[in-house]
Amino acid sequence: MENGRDGRTTRPRGSPPVHDSSGAFTSATGRGLEGGADQPRYRRYQHDLIAPHCGRSVLEVGAGLGEFAAQFEGLDRLVVTDVDPGAVEVMRHRFADRPEVEARQFEAGTELELDEPVDSLVAINVLEHIEDDSGTLAALAKLVRPGGSLVIWVPGYQQLYGDFDRKVGHVRCYTPATLAAAARTAGLEVERSKPVNLLGGIAWWAAVRKGGTGSPNPKLVAVYDRFVVPVTRLIERFVPVPFGQSVLCVARRPHEGGAG
Repeated sequence: MENGRDGRTTRPRGSPPVHDSSGAFTSATGRGLEGGADQPRYRRYQHDLIAPHCGRSVLEVGAGLGEFAAQFEGLDRLVVTDVDPGAVEVMRHRFADRPEVEARQFEAGTELELDEPVDSLVAINVLEHIEDDSGTLAALAKLVRPGGSLVIWVPGYQQLYGDFDRKVGHVRCYTPATLAAAARTAGLEVERSKPVNLLGGIAWWAAVRKGGTGSPNPKLVAVYDRFVVPVTRLIERFVPVPFGQSVLCVARRPHEGGAG
């Protein structure tokens, strides 16, 4: 189960700075630059939760190999970034035939110059790597136009924190309340903060926490993607879930004051 614990590549605390960040993708995800078994149903599930909150121009921070970003269609502009230069090169090849896409190396917490701010910023499995999460959100918000959205997806619930999280450099897991609090401290206006992927949370707890495994089993990942994700979609369409493997927050940069 990828399920929000694949650790997109923001540099973990204490690791090399951005100019010496080759290998950061593998360190933060446990995957090689050649990718791995795809999880198309899970990625579409993420997209369908995130994309409705995005405008016509989008910046994805910590985009890894661009697997999530590739699902965006019809945008005016898409900027994909990662700290790992190898991952950025993979994305340049992936999006070579899409003129609206720009791939750039960027580490959250450093400066990224854009010729104009974007409508929306997406960060999937990035914030949990960063000690100063509110400070980072405040800095990232400056890349978004006033009134624009920041869509944040992070691993949920400290009860699910295990050896895999430690291995890939997760500083913490979040609840909807703690993620919303980090966004508000950054000066953002929170529209929603909620758990997602209830069945993934239960499966992760059973396999990794109670089962004692250090990482997800690829065969179980494939089974999860094929059979469990469709059920997850059905449940969450009709029932507000009280718990999940991940937490999704949608916040906005205020029109006046606040962040930036």
